[in-house]
Amino acid sequence: MSNNKTLAASDANLFTALRAAFPADMTRTAVETDSGLHYSWRDLDEATAMVANLFGFLDLAPGSRVAVQVDKSVEALVLYLATLRAGLVYLPLNTAYQSAEMEYFLGDAKPAVLVCAGRNFGWLSKMAFLAGTRHVFSLNDDRTGTLLERASHYPRTHTPVSRAPDDLAAIIYTSGTTGRSKGAMLSHGNLLSNAQVLQQHWDWKAGDVLIHALPIFHVHGLFVAIHGALINGSTMLWCAKFEPATTLRLMARATVFMGVPTLYVRLLAEAGLDAQSTRHMRLFISGSAPMLVDTHRQWQARTGHTILERYGMSETVMLTSNPCKAADGERMVGTVGRPLPGVQLRVRDEAGQPMPTGETGGIEVKGANVFQGYWQMPEKTAQEFTADGFFKTGDVGFVDAKGYVTIVGRSKDLIISGGYNVYPAEIEGYINNLPGVEESAVVGVPDADFGEVGVAVVVPLKGHTLDGPAMVTTLKGMLANFKVPKRCVIVDALPRNAMGKVQKNLLREQYKKS
Repeated sequence: MSNNKTLAASDANLFTALRAAFPADMTRTAVETDSGLHYSWRDLDEATAMVANLFGFLDLAPGSRVAVQVDKSVEALVLYLATLRAGLVYLPLNTAYQSAEMEYFLGDAKPAVLVCAGRNFGWLSKMAFLAGTRHVFSLNDDRTGTLLERASHYPRTHTPVSRAPDDLAAIIYTSGTTGRSKGAMLSHGNLLSNAQVLQQHWDWKAGDVLIHALPIFHVHGLFVAIHGALINGSTMLWCAKFEPATTLRLMARATVFMGVPTLYVRLLAEAGLDAQSTRHMRLFISGSAPMLVDTHRQWQARTGHTILERYGMSETVMLTSNPCKAADGERMVGTVGRPLPGVQLRVRDEAGQPMPTGETGGIEVKGANVFQGYWQMPEKTAQEFTADGFFKTGDVGFVDAKGYVTIVGRSKDLIISGGYNVYPAEIEGYINNLPGVEESAVVGVPDADFGEVGVAVVVPLKGHTLDGPAMVTTLKGMLANFKVPKRCVIVDALPRNAMGKVQKNLLREQYKKS
């Protein structure tokens, strides 16, 4: 058994807090996979100790980054927890990222360690070494790879490295409107405070069981879901990928499910979804993208459950939530609820003046959960915070008389497709560098399955002919699939206002039904 409970009370390592919530009976199942594997709480404790000891042997500098691009597995979860345990900084990367994106992340974050899927080891290890990364390991979703081989030689006990609340725990890259991804720096204190608040607010109970069907390179699946289960000592039913039929079957043994709107849409397509199949469930949570009111209502009609919608960001983890307990109020469809305990939220106009109740403006937030700033971007960080320390989210919304927050838009042209953030400027940069392209504009249009999808409107250079479908195919080799526009439309010119700015609102309207 780990000895981390003997650490000084002042230690703020997130792992220490999560480990303290492990049940007394360490032989109980902590994680059960969809392939039938069972991992006990002792397995998690010992496996994280072995990987943390391996990292200790590497003699890494304090604050070293561990970049990870691997398929979802319990071993990948172990790697995350071991990184925290060793006092290092975790850097999760979407498995869909291609070479140009990975080259940027490795060059910007300069990780000391890269862990990647074995199938990508050849090209990624070369790229990593050129970027100055000293150690590259492989990790596969079938429990193979050099990381596990090396870690197997190390002890099964480990004293977690002491961390202060402001010490960096993770860097989450989130695309920016300038076309360059920004690394949001989240501390141990940021993540722990949010986990503790959500445990109370979402009324986690002894015996709760979580269906984990989300990716773990994303704040939703990595922090909100995993921290929620671990800090409550709750079992996770682990799905390598979301399969509607499998998820529905697991509901007979679970109590909590977290998903993006796309997952709920696909579950609604299952004939077996009804009040009987969901009778064991206590709580359905949705986030990462706005949910259509129609989806809410269909879910209520079919199951008798009202989905709890909440609002968060990579830079802040969770900010607001609809009530969980009936005593706290009604879950208001179309809103993201009230600010969580400890979160200050205000709405201001472009001049920084407060907006009256019910009036729309820019949403600004402050709290223990709000990130420290953007990695190696002090000027950008300064721009995104007000003089009195509020973070300017870039989202536009209002607060009603009951304190409920409604998000009405995004000031930075963000597209949220299937729960993933897509920034048009980044995609436009790739399109504009393709042969024969003069300029482009990428806009989000409604989609029943993904919530929004991107459409690229492209102007060819004089004398050149462009093929829209062929451009989509080209982009698939350059970008993560969720970023690739679903269509490329070729036009003679983009609509502009008197100041010469592209009128994306006209493009959204023009292509939303086509």
